[in-house]
Amino acid sequence: MSGGRAKKRPSGVAPGDLEILSLLWEHGPLTLAEAHARFERPLGYTTVQTRLNRLVDKGLVRRSTDRPARYEAAVTREAISEEALRTLRERVAGGSVVPLVARLLDDPQLSASELKELKELLKQAEARVQRERRR
Repeated sequence: MSGGRAKKRPSGVAPGDLEILSLLWEHGPLTLAEAHARFERPLGYTTVQTRLNRLVDKGLVRRSTDRPARYEAAVTREAISEEALRTLRERVAGGSVVPLVARLLDDPQLSASELKELKELLKQAEARVQRERRR
């Protein structure tokens, strides 16, 4: 795709913007009409158009030069979640990961399989820290 602006570091993505980005991550490049049709709730056509254009201006979405134009996410879901988690860690937990993880582990909806996966991730993090200490 061409016609979009340079990638910017994602910051402060609004819920409405995230809703559009999620559509693009899930379905790939979409025209304005296709994006509008895929919304699960009533939303005006011009509202979708405005949001897409604003995301293009922010560098989070690319717009093709085709007619009709196709819109494509210019950032990954991982980049957005990384920035959101970094902001949450800094603003809510004073820069520490521990209070956030503790709160997540306290969630009554945490399943046994999720707990098992978290234990594996913790083992991998411990191994990474040990490797970095040896350097």
